[in-house]
Amino acid sequence: MSEPASILRCTDIHKSFLLDSGRTASLEVLKGIDLDVKSGEMIAILGASGSGKSTLLHILGGLDRPTRGSVFWAADDIFRLGDEALATLRGRSVGFVFQFHHLLPEFTALENVMIPQMIVGVDHGQARRRAEELLVKVHLEQRSEHRPAELSGGEQQRVAVARALANRPQIILADEPSGNLDSENSSRLHELLRQLNKAEGQTFVIVTHNELLAGQSDRSFRMMDGKLQSAGS
Repeated sequence: MSEPASILRCTDIHKSFLLDSGRTASLEVLKGIDLDVKSGEMIAILGASGSGKSTLLHILGGLDRPTRGSVFWAADDIFRLGDEALATLRGRSVGFVFQFHHLLPEFTALENVMIPQMIVGVDHGQARRRAEELLVKVHLEQRSEHRPAELSGGEQQRVAVARALANRPQIILADEPSGNLDSENSSRLHELLRQLNKAEGQTFVIVTHNELLAGQSDRSFRMMDGKLQSAGS
């Protein structure tokens, strides 16, 4: 049986930030990160606050550029692309889930899931059908016409997951997706992510403080001293 294809691969990722002087002093946060994510995997990255795990996720998703190193989505070396080409590729290839849901408050749950599709040119009817299908997957079909303020925190985050899935991305990058939820809603969200991973074959890389979520993943890593160390499988 052939090995699953690489969805995302990064090599020798370094990232430095200029300190207050902005001229000579810098802080190196990432110090040579290598990671190969296979299709259908769920990977967790653990680490203390300020360890660089969110910085790494933003680089993997093309939201920030490394000081040195390469990131490949399938065969595409993304940082060889211009900003406009990268934004287009990112909109089709990657879904993002953040700690705070960032739903648009004036739109319903259904409309929030439709919007990413319409941005990339999907027609209204097709976008609506896809959004309805996804809200069923995240168990929110009865809440589709509610605006974010009418939803609980856990429900809002499940809408954010549906939105991340809208354009059928190759990979979903999640940055502390349960960090703003209580323990019950965190557990429900973790179960949903694992269900989507197993039933749909959706690939995830998740930055988290949550050891239980990391324990449910196929592989987990810990960010320490600017490098990734295996934390088990």
